[in-house]
Amino acid sequence: MEIISQLIVNSVIAGAIYSMVTLGFNLIYGTAQFFDLGYGVLTAVGGYAVFYFSKMLGLNIYLSIVLGVLIAGLIGFLIEKIVYERLRKQKASSMVYMVTALGVMTLLQAVISILFSSQFQVFPVTINANTYQILGGVITGVQLITLIISILIMFGLVLLLRFTKFGKAVKAVSDDVEVSKIVGIDTDSIISKVFFLGSAIAGLAGILVGFDTGIEPTMGFSLLLKGVIASIIGGIGNIYGGVLGSFLLGFIENFGIWKISGEWKDAISFAVLIIFLLFRPEGILRKK
Repeated sequence: MEIISQLIVNSVIAGAIYSMVTLGFNLIYGTAQFFDLGYGVLTAVGGYAVFYFSKMLGLNIYLSIVLGVLIAGLIGFLIEKIVYERLRKQKASSMVYMVTALGVMTLLQAVISILFSSQFQVFPVTINANTYQILGGVITGVQLITLIISILIMFGLVLLLRFTKFGKAVKAVSDDVEVSKIVGIDTDSIISKVFFLGSAIAGLAGILVGFDTGIEPTMGFSLLLKGVIASIIGGIGNIYGGVLGSFLLGFIENFGIWKISGEWKDAISFAVLIIFLLFRPEGILRKK
């Protein structure tokens, strides 16, 4: 019984991490309309920014977190302005976008490795060293904070998109870019702001993963894959679907390796992805 309780806790925590990555990815995909393979590395950018400010400069850990989130958002914003906006004006194909995004990911990972080495790193302090028991399962303070933050981000995005002028503009651009231009929406500005917001969420996800397990330059690639899989399972472009897909993926992964080696976790994820692509490519919840 304790094993099942711990598997449930592990599944919820994995789902919380995946949902943060998925929410940012879905937000960017919905407006920019391409798979941003470089998105995942922004989790590492956020994590290493906190590592630099807190360990190398000795700044307060909470100030370092704020700076890490802002830097991840700013780098995502600059990438969109310098690279993707130019491709958009040139009406580049989806393949060009994908190859360019792959190049961005490779470049940023290389820069991080050069600056901080490719070795595994941990933060000098933690934000909550306590552990708690929930229905027989153990959850750390960092994991509990991650779960709470993921829920707050989901509801925050829902409120932002539904009740603000910016949110309505994002929805309009997501539905039809050309029509949005006709009615006077500055689509380039909206997409750039979305990249900042989505990248900041990715940076925060990377920071929380860093507090939980540590950081490495390539950490973003695996998080991106899980975020993409969760997006497709839940319904790409749908906020609720992304969260649903994230937690479903978390449960499938953790219960899937109950009786076998943990090395099979990624294989299980891709098997689920293939099943959905074959039988329900639109995901559980279609984009509204």
